[in-house]
Amino acid sequence: MKAIFKHELSSYFTSLTGYVFGAFLLLFAGIYMMAYNLNALYTNFEYVMSGMSFVFLVIVPILTMRTLAEERRQKTDQLLYSLPISMTEVVLGKYAAMLVMLLIPVLIICVYPLILSAYGNVYLPASFSAILGFFCLGAALLAIGTYVSSVTESQAVAAGLCFVVMLVNYFLADVASLLSTTAFSSLAAFAALALVIAGVVYLMTKNGFASLMCAAVLEAALVAVYVVDSSLYEGLFPELMEQLSLFERFYVLVDGVFDVTSLVYLISVAALFLFLSVQSLEKRRWSE
Repeated sequence: MKAIFKHELSSYFTSLTGYVFGAFLLLFAGIYMMAYNLNALYTNFEYVMSGMSFVFLVIVPILTMRTLAEERRQKTDQLLYSLPISMTEVVLGKYAAMLVMLLIPVLIICVYPLILSAYGNVYLPASFSAILGFFCLGAALLAIGTYVSSVTESQAVAAGLCFVVMLVNYFLADVASLLSTTAFSSLAAFAALALVIAGVVYLMTKNGFASLMCAAVLEAALVAVYVVDSSLYEGLFPELMEQLSLFERFYVLVDGVFDVTSLVYLISVAALFLFLSVQSLEKRRWSE
């Protein structure tokens, strides 16, 4: 794992990727700090972190697109499979290198509220809570990007899919607010989601029977619950979509509430997609 980590980290510093990633974050941190704190005279540094969250839509696909997709395209993944290390160590080594690339500019950003506090009344606990949430949000999105990169061998496809997934998540709460709150609408939405889950099962297992059974069981369970008590579905899907939004969880921290459940959720999402990345590599390892 240490060798993978060192190799990945050095690759970011021997190319422009690492420097562009850090410079992009610091550039927008400076722009938003000037707009909110210096020009508008707000003392809330957390507004800077809230405004910067959209930056992840651009920089995460760029950083993660080559993580595993490039290995597959160049056939160097065969070398990884032959190494005396587990796929867990491979994924964690690459992921840890990306976390370091995120941590470096975030640590520099931590200096900004300290500088502002010397010239005004800045509430530092709220500022650093927002910075911590920003880092955890980035960690979750990097894990999602890693998984997307593990299921394709094209960097362009990996970057495009990652961007679409994060864009959907970015506007998830807004879209949820437009959805109907009727029980039948929620049932229809969950039925569509069940088909998507079955599709994911097929992509991971290539087993048509397993995916069909998954779809059948989920659809039957949804209909059964609806028949027993349809009121349970009223407003359920929009509420669930809002709760699943990574960005909405981050905004809770920006609002000055140190919500431990939001941090746990972001970390859990990161762990889930790292697990899926490992399973994706393990599946390919034993099928080749």
